Amino acid sequence: MKNQIGTKENPMALQTPPQTSSYTMHVAEKDGKEILVCTVGSTVLHYDIRCINDLQEMLKQHGDWMELGSADEQKPAKEGTVEAWGRSESNPVGGWYGLKKGFRGRFGMYVPPLMEALGLVELEHNPKNNRMRAK
Repeated sequence: MKNQIGTKENPMALQTPPQTSSYTMHVAEKDGKEILVCTVGSTVLHYDIRCINDLQEMLKQHGDWMELGSADEQKPAKEGTVEAWGRSESNPVGGWYGLKKGFRGRFGMYVPPLMEALGLVELEHNPKNNRMRAK
């Protein structure tokens, strides 16, 4: 899986769920741990790489479509969404999968298209209120 995501020199090109913005994702190492590096224009976000497996497992247990609910770190996440799960104290890491203070949000915007590209989930591509589910 890691090899499919790419490197800094050759990152995976992705589009947001509504397919209105492009960004890249690659795997890097930081503080001895593998992380996902998401580059959106000049903004760089970091996510714990285990979010892919953890989110996949949660979606399998959920068993149905789940709204993405993407939100910036400073804004509250809508309950019952992928974004809310990605920052919940009840998820497997006990909090944020986002690793860069001030840029820990938008989990529901940038991780789902990566998982779709990896063949792990189905993802909607509507202008708003997109959902995902495990394959």
